[in-house]
Amino acid sequence: MKVILLKDVKNIGKAGEVKEVAAGYAQNFLFKKGLAEEATPANLKKLEAQQEQKREAAREELEDAKALKEKLEQLEVTIKMKSGEDGRLFGSVSSKQVIEAYKKEHDIKLDRRKLDMPEPLKALGYHKVDVKLHQEVTAVLKIHVVEQ
Repeated sequence: MKVILLKDVKNIGKAGEVKEVAAGYAQNFLFKKGLAEEATPANLKKLEAQQEQKREAAREELEDAKALKEKLEQLEVTIKMKSGEDGRLFGSVSSKQVIEAYKKEHDIKLDRRKLDMPEPLKALGYHKVDVKLHQEVTAVLKIHVVEQ
């Protein structure tokens, strides 16, 4: 019997897949637990419509990420820090401070966990930091650390 899986089922498949299973297994387990529904033509059309909506949402998300990348790469933030000799900072600039600076100066909200900043910034000057906006889109943030 062909069924459309509504949820992931171990050893059978993932949600949204059409699978062939034994009729008894489908009737007594999958349908009763709400894990699957019968693969009728109407249900298959509904599944195709849902998958098309997901693809469209993914395309829109990618386009939004590309637009944000274009905007971010034209902007720059300035962070003021106290520093000593040789341009070394007292302390450092963390990813949280970078995110707050973009929020304050340009009203752009970013996720600090998406910043590719293995170590905090510890020197004056211009720095470039990558931020992952989407799994296919990475932007470069420009940060100017100046003396307070």
